[in-house]
Amino acid sequence: YNDLLSQLCRAVYIFLNVNKISYIDCPISILAGEHLTDNFKNNINRFQKLPCIIDDNDFKLSESVAILRYLCEKYTIPDHWYPRNDLTKRSKIDEYLEWQHHARLGCVLYVQNTLFKPLRGINIPENVVKRSKVNMEIALDDIENIWLANHTKFLFVDQITIADLLAVCEVEQTKMTGYNPYVGRPNLKKYMESVRELINPIYDKAHEKCFKFIQNTKL
Repeated sequence: YNDLLSQLCRAVYIFLNVNKISYIDCPISILAGEHLTDNFKNNINRFQKLPCIIDDNDFKLSESVAILRYLCEKYTIPDHWYPRNDLTKRSKIDEYLEWQHHARLGCVLYVQNTLFKPLRGINIPENVVKRSKVNMEIALDDIENIWLANHTKFLFVDQITIADLLAVCEVEQTKMTGYNPYVGRPNLKKYMESVRELINPIYDKAHEKCFKFIQNTKL
């Protein structure tokens, strides 16, 4: 269950498709509030959030990080995504996954306050928008100056992991508002290009909705 306007849904979507894991796609419209119905709450996800999955024997799971870890354990996929037998590498990935909440809070609040809430007719005070922008830029600067400080191709040297999917989808959404996350962040720009090049055309397919918003902000 997903809406590809959600950066977390896009990360799971990309992982499933890159690794050729079969699934039934169940699109849900966040803007239409389809995840807020009683049917969704009672039968799909009690938290009424996306993404979520229903797997074998009616096993239900929500939260993108939990879903990605579950898929890594269940299916035979390349070990670099989330190493099973290397505690050190896996722990470094986990470190980012825990830190990711800082990036998500900063980026998603800015996108909501400048794009999605106004689309629903909700007026956001200017001081709230400015504060959310500051928090977003702190998160982006941390990715630029801390996580990518060694100028590596991916977050963890030379192989992509589930952490990279969450990171790039988080950053990509900021462009929907007309914001350019690459200004003053050359490491971030190079990094985003590396990930996109590796997993295209799936990357672009996952971001079609985002790209439409980005194009509209340029008109």
